[in-house]
Amino acid sequence: MGKDEQPRGPRRQGGPPAADAAGPDDMGPKEGQGGPAQRGEAAARTCGGCRFPLLLALLQLALGVAVTVLGFLMASVSPSLPVRDTPFWAGILVCSVAYLGLFMLCVSYQVDERTCIQFAIKLLYFLLSALGLMVCVLAAAFAAYHYSQLTQFTCGTALDSCQCKLPSLEPLSRTFVYRDVTDCASITGTFKLFLLIQMILNLVCGLVCLLACFVMWKHRYQVFYVGDRMWSLTTSEGQQQKV
Repeated sequence: MGKDEQPRGPRRQGGPPAADAAGPDDMGPKEGQGGPAQRGEAAARTCGGCRFPLLLALLQLALGVAVTVLGFLMASVSPSLPVRDTPFWAGILVCSVAYLGLFMLCVSYQVDERTCIQFAIKLLYFLLSALGLMVCVLAAAFAAYHYSQLTQFTCGTALDSCQCKLPSLEPLSRTFVYRDVTDCASITGTFKLFLLIQMILNLVCGLVCLLACFVMWKHRYQVFYVGDRMWSLTTSEGQQQKV
C-alpha cells in the first residue's frame, strides 16, 4: 500500500525502439535501389532514360531497310546495271546485323558476360558491325564514282537503250549502255538522284555501325585510357613509400 503500482503486461527490455534502431545514417540497402553492380549495369544500359545500344540497333534496321529498298529500285531502272551500283547487298547485311543486335539487346544483353553464348553473341555482333561499316563505306564509294561519271556523261537513246559517253577527243572512247531504257532522263535524272541518296544513306549507316562497335567495346572494357589508371596507381604507390 502506498507504493505506485506498475502497469501490468509484458515489459519492454532495454534498448532503443525498433524505429530508432536504424538511425538516419543507416547504410543498408534501401527499397528501389539495388546493389552497386546492378546500378552500374542499369546505368550502362541506359542513356537519358533510353537504352542506347537498342536505339543503335533500331537505327541499323531502319537504314538497312532503306538501303535495300533503294537498291532494288535502282536495279529496276536498267537490267544492265552492275551489282556494285545497286547496293542492296549492303542493306541486307546491315539488316542482319540489326536483327542480331535486337535479339541480343532485348533478350540476353548483359554488360558482363556470364556465359559463353552471351560472349559469342556480343563478339559476333561486334564483328558484323565492323564488317557492315566496311561494306557501307565501299557501297558509298561505288555510288560516288558512278555519280561523278554521270555528271560528265553525254547520253543519247539508240535501239531501246541509253548510250552514254565521256567527253573525249578519241573516237574509240568507251560507251556505257543502259539497256531497256527508252528515256535517258531516267539515267541522268532519277538514277543520279538515287546514287546521291545511296551515298548519304550508306555513310550514315557506316557511322551507326562504327558507333555500335564503340558502344560494345565501351561496355566491355569501360575505360580506354589504361595509361591514366596506371599513372594514378604509380603515383599513389610513390606517395605511400614517401610516408
